[in-house]
Amino acid sequence: MEPALLSSPPKSTSLYALVIQLGAANQQIIDATSWALHTQVMDWLSLGDPQIADAIYHSQDTPFSLSELMGYRRQRGTQPGDDFTFRISLLDGDLIDPLLKGIEQWGNKPLFLGQCSFVIRNIYTLPGTHPLADLSDYAILANMDKISDDITLKFLSPTSFKQKREIQLFPLPELVFGSLLRRWNVFTPEELKFASVEWKALVSAYELKTHALKLESSSEIGAKGWVRYRFQDAEQAKIATTLAYFANFAGVGRKTAMGMGQTCLVNS
Repeated sequence: MEPALLSSPPKSTSLYALVIQLGAANQQIIDATSWALHTQVMDWLSLGDPQIADAIYHSQDTPFSLSELMGYRRQRGTQPGDDFTFRISLLDGDLIDPLLKGIEQWGNKPLFLGQCSFVIRNIYTLPGTHPLADLSDYAILANMDKISDDITLKFLSPTSFKQKREIQLFPLPELVFGSLLRRWNVFTPEELKFASVEWKALVSAYELKTHALKLESSSEIGAKGWVRYRFQDAEQAKIATTLAYFANFAGVGRKTAMGMGQTCLVNS
């Protein structure tokens, strides 16, 4: 059973996933775009509310996650009119108004990802308007009807974790759900926060490959694919179910605001 969606939840506790559809405006090979997408979103937020954008810039916990630029990459570069999309997920519902205001003020100006210019073709903000658009609320996710002790997560973009002073590529349960719980507690209302959990879960199956994501001046290696986690403790299974739905918005692991760690729950 999917979590129910409020028709108009309070913005401060809402979770949004918007999809921006872009059209290529010139012929150019698309190189690294993750940093450029992050910069573009910050530009929109700055147009909509400079104080909010400044607070995000100086925050240790970015209240949004971004997908990679999605679309067909021609070997010889884009052709004018080629379609691309990317997804912006907001972990603080109060960001929706300044973001949309900033996009509106941006208007028809081209946006540049590397040397390739694009125009905005459409913005999908509501579930049902695009397969990747979504809307939920922290209270809804915290009170799921269906609890699962077998949870399968699909890692859609390269995913990695900071483990002590090293980078861990394998999405171990304590790293995945520890990452999600920490981000949940940063952005959820006080009454919905979870206590610290010493995760006792097993990996029961997986299919993963390592991939590189190009950033501004370097590449990050991470895992893509799926992992099935099994929880034997009922209370941990309840928390993990909530966090698995939250992962659809928050992503997991490192650099989720740069396109890494995009994650979705695979319903059994």
